[in-house]
Amino acid sequence: MPGFVVSIVNSHLDIDKATVGFVVANAALGSDQDTTVFLSADGAWIAKRGEAAKIVAEPPFAPLAGLVEKFVAGGGKILVCSPCMKMRGFGPDDMIDGAVPAGGAALVELLVNGAPCITY
Repeated sequence: MPGFVVSIVNSHLDIDKATVGFVVANAALGSDQDTTVFLSADGAWIAKRGEAAKIVAEPPFAPLAGLVEKFVAGGGKILVCSPCMKMRGFGPDDMIDGAVPAGGAALVELLVNGAPCITY
């Protein structure tokens, strides 16, 4: 089964999109889908330890940090664009638990194997 991919390219630049991306990712997990979040561009910040707590959407959205923690605790996978991390000055030692550096090839592999993808 190829699973489901949520690609998130926003964090500080568009808090609503970052938050909704994790809402959808958690909904996919709740629907028994093998779910992967791919963080790239501005979205890579979400994988840096402590950064998600700074990204807070307005109610009725739940805080992003809690949505990320729920996703990881539920078995979701988080892949983070390696060049995007480097560009933002952080590396694997700075990342939240459950996040793994990855190149674009990891996303391509999921997609060519049939995983549907939505981008925020």
